[in-house]
Amino acid sequence: MSRDDAIKIKGTVVDVVPAKGKVLYRVELPNGHRVLGYPRGRRQVLPRLAFGDTVTLEMSPFDFSKGRIVKEEET
Repeated sequence: MSRDDAIKIKGTVVDVVPAKGKVLYRVELPNGHRVLGYPRGRRQVLPRLAFGDTVTLEMSPFDFSKGRIVKEEET
């Protein structure tokens, strides 16, 4: 699957989930579903996100339970 196949959608961070050696984020989509978001790349290139931040996710068309956070939206 290429990046062209990825679905881009905006969402809001509703929870910060500490995981083994990294930080994951619970993101609520506009349709009410909650998915697990993770920063792109090996290092966490995003600044620390907090509750209520708006982000853009890239999701695979095969797995709607998680997505890659590609950027934080300016509000």
